[in-house]
Amino acid sequence: MLPDWKWPTLRSVLLRVSTANRPLLQKGLRALLGALFAALLFDCGRPASKPRKREASTAAPSAPNPPPPSFLHYPRTGTAIEPWVQEQFEIAEGAHLRVLVYVGASWCEPCQRFHQAVERGELNGTLNGLRFLEFDQDQDAAALKTAGYLYQYIPVLALPDPDGRNHGKMISGSIKGPRAVQENLVPRLQALLSGQTVD
Repeated sequence: MLPDWKWPTLRSVLLRVSTANRPLLQKGLRALLGALFAALLFDCGRPASKPRKREASTAAPSAPNPPPPSFLHYPRTGTAIEPWVQEQFEIAEGAHLRVLVYVGASWCEPCQRFHQAVERGELNGTLNGLRFLEFDQDQDAAALKTAGYLYQYIPVLALPDPDGRNHGKMISGSIKGPRAVQENLVPRLQALLSGQTVD
């Protein structure tokens, strides 16, 4: 059974407070409201939530000493490439790495120059924290096209979405010759990684 009396409202309490004490009460209420607002605004006690897959970060790897760039060859385990790219994206994210889809061919001179530069360690320090998911133009072109990797020239360096597909964030093609890597591919790749429009 409820008692006959009611809890006083804030207004009734304020009306009963003497006029001499009202400024102190108002100051206290402001401080309390300010503290509540700050707690809601900054919420330092709660860990940040993990971004949803569709909102994955495009920022550079956050590992303190990211490993040198490396290649991981597509194993051709099925007809669709998206599941494998998605799996590698998640693994790399857990290791604070970024993945790029790389498409090359044995007959493509700039492709071979880029591949050799990575393998020889010539891009260590410049492209640390990157894992290139390697596809072969001659064997994987149809599956890549189905997954949204639409390009005309190789080499291709593309940022996959978390679902393994691509929606146009890539560079394709390069000049030939000894300057292909350092003067063409690397600056364009760095621009792509920083979110700039390339090609």
